[in-house]
Amino acid sequence: MRRLRNRLAGALLSVLALTLTATGCGSSSQAAPGDSPGGASAPAGEAVANRVEPLPKRPEPRLPVTVPSADGARVTVKAAERIVPLSGSLSEIVFTLGLGDRVVARDVTATFEQAAELPVVTRGHDVSAESVLSLKPDLVLAETTTGPEEAVDQIRAAGVPVLFVSAAKGLDDVGPRIRAVADALGVPAAGQELTRRSERRIEAVHEDVPHGEKPRVAFLYLRGSASVYLIGGRESGAGSLIEAAGAVDAGAASGLGKDFTAITSEALVKAAPDAILVMSKGLESVGGVDGLVKIPGVAQTPAGMDRRIVSVEDGVLLNYGPRTDQVLKSVVAQLYGEDGAK
Repeated sequence: MRRLRNRLAGALLSVLALTLTATGCGSSSQAAPGDSPGGASAPAGEAVANRVEPLPKRPEPRLPVTVPSADGARVTVKAAERIVPLSGSLSEIVFTLGLGDRVVARDVTATFEQAAELPVVTRGHDVSAESVLSLKPDLVLAETTTGPEEAVDQIRAAGVPVLFVSAAKGLDDVGPRIRAVADALGVPAAGQELTRRSERRIEAVHEDVPHGEKPRVAFLYLRGSASVYLIGGRESGAGSLIEAAGAVDAGAASGLGKDFTAITSEALVKAAPDAILVMSKGLESVGGVDGLVKIPGVAQTPAGMDRRIVSVEDGVLLNYGPRTDQVLKSVVAQLYGEDGAK
């Protein structure tokens, strides 16, 4: 989610004015998770469990280690007793490796049950260096999109090792991200084991995807209270998930090369999605399915006419972490139905 939010931040700067003009909106602040008005829910599908499943055997870190960081530096990790992962996805990896008892704080996107009681070290969507440092961490795990840069620099200046992990772009990033975190924590064997388990489970779901004509799926990013309505393109991060579900990324296929573009009736007609993929809070923020089909152009698409909406919880949809198989399973179940019919 943090990767998505930072990517969206850049996209929003370029499209917000267009969005506000097209929708007649008077507000420019993005809605925070949980501030939406509710409404009709998405079609029932297999929900993603709100817990992570740690490996059966808890590993014991062997430190110190020196590992490459995605920002080009090399980071020496001498201790990992007090870990602060700065994204929901990185938190999931640490907990699933079996080292959740060493995590002392969480990012706002780490919403799974085992992390729910940890203090949040973000303000809105930005890292608070003061909050992080107050917890005396011995290791901070960050995405390459983590910000603001000044906060990360402040944490480093205090002598805390900060390891950057490349932001996830698709299913192929699941294994490398798990291994990067495991290596930094001194548990490389556990990283290999978790990678194998995750990839095996993803493949098992993929093998059960119905064959036949591929539905076109558009990924929409919605924040109704801010009148922000975006359609994902080739760089949105949802493409590989949609393709793994046996579908076509309608935004990319219609020629949208950017990550996100403001929704217009013309863009939706060109994309012609058979189904729409959304985050659950985003769907709630527009008033559920009833509100979604009122967005200009949505009702005129095959997805809008059939009210064919696929909804997955915000904090896990594009994490590309250990629960990705559950995300894919939920998308497949909602997209095709229990009987596999399109």
